[in-house]
Amino acid sequence: MRLSLCLILPLLIAACKKDETVRAYGGADKEWRLAELNEQPFEASATLTFPETYRIAGNAPCNSYNASMSVPYPWFEAGPIAATKRACPDLNAEATFFKALAAATLSEVQGNFLILSNTDGLSMVFTAAD
Repeated sequence: MRLSLCLILPLLIAACKKDETVRAYGGADKEWRLAELNEQPFEASATLTFPETYRIAGNAPCNSYNASMSVPYPWFEAGPIAATKRACPDLNAEATFFKALAAATLSEVQGNFLILSNTDGLSMVFTAAD
């Protein structure tokens, strides 16, 4: 019987695990719009939301996307990113956005600002939509 409890207990703990992602630390219930990428205005439109625990979603310049996100705050790890396949004139901006989103490893929520970054100098500044 003891062996069975040892096998079941970790599963029960995982099932009861509370949300420790950026969603629980101010990221939820807002639509975040990318304002700056690497200290330059992001001219196309891109959004990020945290619709449920361990998920991100949004609209890139051309397509909607979603991904898993399960690392604890302040860490950030999106992946793999799944997106629709529509074409538009902003496909280059979309590729840049997805590349940056996939490279982000840190998150910081400060009121109406969300900053994603990494140790290589990436900086994505999002503002909360009204």
